[in-house]
Amino acid sequence: MPPAKTRSIKKMKTVRVAMCQIFSLGGDRGGNFVRIENAIRQAKAVRADIICFPETVIFGWVNSDAHQRACPIPGKDSRRLCRLAKKYKTYLCVGLAETDGTNLYDSVILIDDNGRILLKHRKINILTELMTPPYTPGKEVNAVQTKFGKIGLLICADTFEDAILKKMAALKPDLLLVPYGWAAPEDKWPAHGKKLEKTVKKAALKTGAAVVGTDVVGEITRGPWKDQLFGGQSVAADSSGRILAVAADRDRDIKVVSIKL
Repeated sequence: MPPAKTRSIKKMKTVRVAMCQIFSLGGDRGGNFVRIENAIRQAKAVRADIICFPETVIFGWVNSDAHQRACPIPGKDSRRLCRLAKKYKTYLCVGLAETDGTNLYDSVILIDDNGRILLKHRKINILTELMTPPYTPGKEVNAVQTKFGKIGLLICADTFEDAILKKMAALKPDLLLVPYGWAAPEDKWPAHGKKLEKTVKKAALKTGAAVVGTDVVGEITRGPWKDQLFGGQSVAADSSGRILAVAADRDRDIKVVSIKL
């Protein structure tokens, strides 16, 4: 009689992800790095495994000065982030401006706890009308296998586009990390945060992944959206679209959420 077949059971993993919703001051590279490290220290104190930061957190979103001040990846800014990941023995997900010497990209990198860059994504849906010259759009959607599971990266307005979400879904990520720069005029807050919840929920449902969307707190200082506010309210959702956590409205917050993958 042949032996009974056994069904392999895939164990659920729980990962603690920190949404580091910090203030970012446009162009204040040194001060923004201080705020990044302070947030890392605080998130590690409550046992975060992956620590996430907002979109273009070092110079600010649609800050045209980044055309002159941004670095390549790898380069000065990304190496500094890698040293922080190694120092605190943590995974980091950080949105930052990137230049290749000719073009400026709105990028995000995932760094492991040994300080190695595992994955880079360049924003595809770049909203060209908001900065002159605009960011150059990225082209690829990717994910990487880690000790926590497969992790994908997108940036803010990428999650507006069903075609981009469909490409991410095809990669079957367990976790999708998305830095946001979610902005609106002052009188649209706090209600504008509910739109971020809907956007993150949609991304989770479309990709089948848990989604962590980390927003920034601050103000747009250049371009057509000058004076619009980044209002925080970072959002995490599980793969079914259930909202797991929402960070503070228009204030710094380090929100750690446990996600089963």
